[in-house]
Amino acid sequence: MNKTKTQASWAQRLAHVGPRFLPFADAASEDLPLSRLLRLSLFQISVGMAMVMLVGTLNRVMIVEMQVPATLVSFMVALPLLIAPLRALIGFRSDNHRSQLGWRRVPYIWMGTLLQFGGFSIMPFALLVLSGAGQSSQAPVWVGQLGAAGAFMLVGVGMHTVQTAGLALATDLAPTESQPKVVGLMYVMQLLGMIGSALILGHLLSDYSPGQLIRVVQAVAVVTLVLNVIALWKQEPRSRMRKPGTPIEHSFAQAWQLFCQGPHTLRRLLAVGLGTMAFTMEDVLLEPFGGEILSLSVADTTLLTATLAMGGLIGFAWASRVLSRGTDAYRMAGWGAWVGVPAFAAVIASAPLDSATLFALGVFLIGLGGGLFAHGTLTATMQMAPPEQIGLAMGAWGAVQATAAGVGMALGGLLRDAVALSSSSLLGYVSVYGLEIILLALTLWAVRPLQDFSAQADADSV
Repeated sequence: MNKTKTQASWAQRLAHVGPRFLPFADAASEDLPLSRLLRLSLFQISVGMAMVMLVGTLNRVMIVEMQVPATLVSFMVALPLLIAPLRALIGFRSDNHRSQLGWRRVPYIWMGTLLQFGGFSIMPFALLVLSGAGQSSQAPVWVGQLGAAGAFMLVGVGMHTVQTAGLALATDLAPTESQPKVVGLMYVMQLLGMIGSALILGHLLSDYSPGQLIRVVQAVAVVTLVLNVIALWKQEPRSRMRKPGTPIEHSFAQAWQLFCQGPHTLRRLLAVGLGTMAFTMEDVLLEPFGGEILSLSVADTTLLTATLAMGGLIGFAWASRVLSRGTDAYRMAGWGAWVGVPAFAAVIASAPLDSATLFALGVFLIGLGGGLFAHGTLTATMQMAPPEQIGLAMGAWGAVQATAAGVGMALGGLLRDAVALSSSSLLGYVSVYGLEIILLALTLWAVRPLQDFSAQADADSV
């Protein structure tokens, strides 16, 4: 009897500890318990792992170890992100999908998972051909370029499809009042996935070799498939209302037109685009900067991705606590932009000071500012979206964010190479970081009227 009471007491304590220290844990409800919510969030773990591979580990290996030009690497990494405008369409199609099985989200998540699996399966071989290592040097150059581009495209399209439909499914399952918290929890789990996978991949690739790269990337393909299957198992209910032939209320063009009629919609999307580009233009350059300028190892630079994600996680957690007290979401986004300015200044200063510690601090602050900005803009988007268009609003936010990230990374690599050819490699990196500070200033300019509008709306409501 005493043992049973002790176990019940510990269970009660854990139930109280969870909401206090796990951001958005209070998003759980009677119909959607925390265990089921966390199992569903495993698809975000796989997305975070894919991001670490594409933006962190592989771009460092390609630029430093394989000697692939940074411009080519930047465009490879940016290719899947340029498909991001389709996220709004993917969200809309999953909203209105018709099938005999009565599922809306599951078919899209499953197809996206298969695309990720296929891309990771062929990626290491395509990269070896691209670099001309060993016997692959006999293959034509275009074979490696086409294979690598196809692999990156498959992973990117699959990742966007899984995340868009998965977030929509999480929103479907959650009560209306808990939907923003549920989506926030999904992004926190993505950051945790990035931190964990960065630590593990950094350890596995500490002794780099082409054979080890093949084993690691293909292991990521298998883990992605397993995680997403577990996440989907018995999550989405089936409905007879979704069988083929059931009419759709609005076309995508009509739904998009209705969404754009909201207040300051274009300026809100502009702010998201500018801020995202400012915080992501350096993504493919941080690890090469650490390896080339500060002479850090592959394992050390891979840990930078974990540092970046940890900053983002803390930003999300702090923003969640502050926004729950009624702080304006666009004010939070503005704070994120302000944090980014000294962050990039620290990264620039780390080169002449030869300080890996200052560089790591700057990377952490970039993640912190990016987390504050992303949470603020996402929360504001959901708050201002009509109840029947929350999925489309999230798709639009994700489409603008991912597109801006893709363009930013491509321009970052291009600018770095162009400046490095005419002067020095260090100046190439610094020019990119300086441009990002300018973009943060433009972001503050775009956000300011939105803060004033929110303040005026709050005053009118009072």
